[in-house]
Amino acid sequence: MTQPFVFPDLIPALPELFLLFMGMVVLLISIAKKPSAISVAFALTQLTLLLTMVLVVLGSRGIVDYTFSNMFVRDAFADFLKVMVCIAVMMTLSYSRRYLAERAAIPVGEYCALALLSTLGMLVMISANHFLPLYLGLEIMSLSLYAMTALNRSDATATEAAMKYFVLGALASGFLLYGMSLIYGVTGSLEISEVLMRVKDTLRAGGVDKLLVFGLVFIVAGLAFKLGVVPFHMWLPDVYHGAPTAATLFIAAAPKVATFAIVMRLLVGGLLPLFEDWQAMLMLLAVLSMGFGNIVAIAQKNIKRMLAYSAIAHMGFVLLGLSSGVVIGLELDQRLEAYASSLFYLIAYLLATLAAFGLIMILARKGFESDRLEDFKGLNQRSPWLALMMMLLMLSMAGIPILFGFFAKFAVLAVVVTAGYYWLAVLAVMFSLVGAFYYLRVIKIMYFDEASADAMPIVAPFSTRVLFSVNSLAVVLLGVFPQNVMELCEGVFKYSAF
Repeated sequence: MTQPFVFPDLIPALPELFLLFMGMVVLLISIAKKPSAISVAFALTQLTLLLTMVLVVLGSRGIVDYTFSNMFVRDAFADFLKVMVCIAVMMTLSYSRRYLAERAAIPVGEYCALALLSTLGMLVMISANHFLPLYLGLEIMSLSLYAMTALNRSDATATEAAMKYFVLGALASGFLLYGMSLIYGVTGSLEISEVLMRVKDTLRAGGVDKLLVFGLVFIVAGLAFKLGVVPFHMWLPDVYHGAPTAATLFIAAAPKVATFAIVMRLLVGGLLPLFEDWQAMLMLLAVLSMGFGNIVAIAQKNIKRMLAYSAIAHMGFVLLGLSSGVVIGLELDQRLEAYASSLFYLIAYLLATLAAFGLIMILARKGFESDRLEDFKGLNQRSPWLALMMMLLMLSMAGIPILFGFFAKFAVLAVVVTAGYYWLAVLAVMFSLVGAFYYLRVIKIMYFDEASADAMPIVAPFSTRVLFSVNSLAVVLLGVFPQNVMELCEGVFKYSAF
């Protein structure tokens, strides 16, 4: 006898439904090529993101809420990350407005529509409690990013970067899908919370099933690609370099938050009993990423490629915190602290990345990308304030004390030591010292090299300069009050489905 249809509770998914509707509206508006229509599309996109964030905050019930037959979960973890994504995308669009307006080859309306659709995919991923919406959200996000990378159709470098991104992204999606199919074959369920219970039953019944471990390997490989960690990083430097800087910033910021969410949902929320297997894989990926990313970044002359390899190293630190939270013998509070340290680090990375790419777009102008290190020569002579803010960002990324980046690194290293992996903490510190070189090199270029004779005056809207200043000073302010942010991160995990 068939079960009667029960209409799902739409309230938990209201932000996603609103974003979907407004994404279609902006897409229709973008069809009109008039300048007024483009301005309306941009303003409407920002308003949509703001209202989506408001819906997330107002709809928070302080409990773990399931809907759509348990396929969609709403908890404190999801709400917090959705707010992070909305803020990151709004800042990305604000930084990008002048950059896009000066490049007629890039359709601004389509960029805004793709930004909303990609954000929709991220929000679906963050709340996924089922393999199906998780994969659908991932593909909505990824396909939008592929198109965004190739928006400048007249640029062969951007087209090449988009093709590499698409081909390798399809391969990674295949890995993830194949891994999930193997997990389904063993457990008989696609629901992540149900998978957790059935994996526990399987282990109690007769030990580890080889198919489970085999599926886990494919899932970790797919997730590693989306995070851009070694050895699944091949796409990252070329995409960062080849894509328009507005698209590069979008790819570098918000999608990292969504990927962190599905790592937590899949590995901690669904496959925690197999932690001994995925912990070893994450630790290996973390060490390789920190080493390779920091060392190769030294040789880069393009700042976008340098920041790409820097991102690889930073994601290694994020994985360190995750892998340190599943040690046998750790209390629940210690485990949550380890996960919170990874989220804490992600916030520090997000702030610094948004501001660093924001400055690149402030210095860029029509026909000039300002993406080479030599383009930053003598910045202190041209604009002492912008040079000071960039110096703070570089020092924070390097992990210099009193800045937010230092406390982020310290938080991760603290949980690594608590878990007993002293050798891992030593390696992380050594690789961080290596990474300090290329960050300090940027400061040296800005302050001690002479500006080029043909250097043009820096022209940027007042609003963009204010946003950049607030963004950069937040790195200092949050470094002064890191405990408040850490407590917030820990509270997010205490009231989540994990």
